[in-house]
Amino acid sequence: MASNKHTYELTYIVNSVISDEQVKDMVSRVTAYVTENAGEIIEVDEWGARRLAFPIQKKRNGYYVNMYFKAAGELIPRLERAMEIDDNILRYLSLRMDPKMVRHYEATKTKRAAEAEAAEAETTEEA
Repeated sequence: MASNKHTYELTYIVNSVISDEQVKDMVSRVTAYVTENAGEIIEVDEWGARRLAFPIQKKRNGYYVNMYFKAAGELIPRLERAMEIDDNILRYLSLRMDPKMVRHYEATKTKRAAEAEAAEAETTEEA
């Protein structure tokens, strides 16, 4: 893959009817698929089980996962095809992040890290 790597955001919903172990395995498989195809994982954010806005395949709940990664554009159609044929993935959405989106993501990540650090410092002072 000689082409340039871009930053992507992938959000997908896993069938929450399957066991927690199977959900973790599914997240690991998607992450591994990206890394095995020369992708670079930035962050995997598991939002957990949530109620769906509307039923999908007669299911009312799903396990949401949001993943940020860098990869060549050729990976995306193959990744989407793999998700399409997996019965336990109810929905997915992949976005190529433009520079403005990347800056916003990095700023948000920095802000969250600073807030977590401040909260930890506050907890340490109280002890």
